[in-house]
Amino acid sequence: MSVGLLGKKLGMTRVYNAQGVIIPVTVVDVSDNEIVQVKKASEKDGYNAVQVGIVPAKEKHLTKADLGHFKKHNAQPKRILKEFRVADEAALPAGKELTADVFPAGAIVDVIGVTKGKGFQGVVRRYRFAGQPASHGSMMHRRTGSLGCRLTPGLIWKNQKMPGHMGVRQRTTQNLVVVESRPDDKVLLIKGSIPGPKGGLIVIRPAKKQPATAGK
Repeated sequence: MSVGLLGKKLGMTRVYNAQGVIIPVTVVDVSDNEIVQVKKASEKDGYNAVQVGIVPAKEKHLTKADLGHFKKHNAQPKRILKEFRVADEAALPAGKELTADVFPAGAIVDVIGVTKGKGFQGVVRRYRFAGQPASHGSMMHRRTGSLGCRLTPGLIWKNQKMPGHMGVRQRTTQNLVVVESRPDDKVLLIKGSIPGPKGGLIVIRPAKKQPATAGK
């Protein structure tokens, strides 16, 4: 795998391709990406990887351990760190700034984000249950209904779909196409929607399961 980027979801818009067809895209801010640490297989790390940081941090907000980590590698303090495995670390020195041109237009990527929080929800919204009758004396309506049985084993099985907290889950959307890469604006325009709310942290990496027809 090659290096990826961290970013902030700005929202959705649309662009037109050369044929005049509308393409819905998500705009991701990828500014302030910097390589903090380089790990090498030939040294004690045992594998090749780079640690990428984003969102500048003040020294007074860091622990002594974190501050020592940044000073050791001559990198600017960052609030968020993410590691990416790479095939060759020689071309990616510590302190190097990463821009949107890491992913050119047409690149196939996976996007990782945390979904929007929906709070405590019932089974109709959470799992799209059909619900119970809405009239003729029914008192169930949007309730779950029968969950188990009195007979052996007489219990509710684990992972039964029930009301509960919805959202705030890490999800990966695979094989998305980078429609436009704008290094000057420090943004990527990625086709379709991606997980998370506006302002949410996004991880963009090269696609792991890229199909043969991806991007066509």
